[in-house]
Amino acid sequence: MTGSVGTQGQVVIDEAIRDALGVAPGWIAEQRLVGDHVEIRFLPPEALKGSLASRATATVSEEEWHEARERAWRDAARERFPA
Repeated sequence: MTGSVGTQGQVVIDEAIRDALGVAPGWIAEQRLVGDHVEIRFLPPEALKGSLASRATATVSEEEWHEARERAWRDAARERFPA
């Protein structure tokens, strides 16, 4: 099964693969570079929910969490692809 990369770097996971794995919209696509290829693991949205709750020392609002996550992604992208 092959496909092409879209203009925004998106690829479509073949329907047969999604069906075999039970992947649905909203799932987490965990990606990692392994040598010359990418491995993707799919996790249901609930898989990570509360997984660090026992280690949490502070609470943050949904907006604060969103901002922190976006900042982390931006920083990682700048580190990986400097201007």
